[in-house]
Amino acid sequence: MLGQSSLDELLGARDKINEKLRAIIDRQTESWGIKVGTVELKDAQLAESMVRALARQAEAEREKRAKIIATEGEFQAAQVLANAAQIISTQPAALALRYMQTLLDMGSNQNSTIVFPIPIELIRPLLAAPVPMSAPLPANGNVVSPRST
Repeated sequence: MLGQSSLDELLGARDKINEKLRAIIDRQTESWGIKVGTVELKDAQLAESMVRALARQAEAEREKRAKIIATEGEFQAAQVLANAAQIISTQPAALALRYMQTLLDMGSNQNSTIVFPIPIELIRPLLAAPVPMSAPLPANGNVVSPRST
């Protein structure tokens, strides 16, 4: 009976195991006219190989629970980030403020180098082909047109 139970059941569901044992013993002793009222599991001696197997099972169960908890935390964080991105996407100024806050946080350390990316839309006009300059204006400001002869 005990070999069919996991370590968690042996430790946590002792009442259920006691009831199963009572039912098994009661069936066996019923023909003798004996009614078993209570069975209580006090101590169980397990083989060393069984102890190791149960310990491995318990370790795997703990790792499983830890992964589930970590995954649920990541899922909640992703939901919060998605909500924040949706709010920020509706307000361009909010994105700029968040960007500046990030730069401020990074700049609090005096020994840091910050690479400041600038959106290409801001510098595109500066990258356009240079406009040729016209001849300098005379001191009086009047533009003199060349005469054709």
